[in-house]
Amino acid sequence: MKRLTFVTLLLLALGAFILPAQEQAAQPAVQLETDIRNTILLVPHYGVFDNLAFKLDGNDVTLLGQVLLPVSREEISHRVAKLAGIGKVTDNIEVLPLSRSDDALRLQVYRRLFGTSDLYRYALGPNPSIHIMVKGGRVTLEGVVSNEGDSRIAYMGARKVNGILSVTNNLKILSTK
Repeated sequence: MKRLTFVTLLLLALGAFILPAQEQAAQPAVQLETDIRNTILLVPHYGVFDNLAFKLDGNDVTLLGQVLLPVSREEISHRVAKLAGIGKVTDNIEVLPLSRSDDALRLQVYRRLFGTSDLYRYALGPNPSIHIMVKGGRVTLEGVVSNEGDSRIAYMGARKVNGILSVTNNLKILSTK
C-alpha cells in the first residue's frame, strides 16, 4: 500500500512538472510575438507611412513590410535582434524610394482620410491603425478599422486624391467576436 501511495505521489509530482512544461512550450512563441510587436511599435520613427509585419519560425524572425526612412529599417532590425530568445533575424523590410511626388501624395491622402470626422479617430495616438503606403503614385492602405463602412470611406477618400494611379485597400475589419 505504501508503495502504491509513493508511486501515486511520484506521478502527481511529475505531472506538476510535465504539464506546465507543455504549456510553457507554447508560451515562449506567444511571448516572442508580443515582444516583437511591442518593439516595432516603440521604434521612434515608425509611423503612419510605414507598414511592418513579421513571421516567426521557432525563434527565427523574418521582418516584412515597407518603411519611409532607412533609419527605421535599421533600428527595427537591430532592436528585434537584441530581444531575448530571438535567433536569426532576416530583414526583408523595403525602404520606399525617395520621391517628392509620392511625399506630396502621402500628405494629401493623410489629410483626406484623417481630416474627416469619420476617420480622424484612427490617427489618434502615437501609432495610427491605418497606415498609408505610397510607391510610384500607387497607394496601399494597411491596418485595422472598426467596420466595413470605415474601410470603404478610407478607400473612397484615397481614390479622390488627384495624381494617384491606383488604390489597394488591405484594411482589415476588427473582429468583435
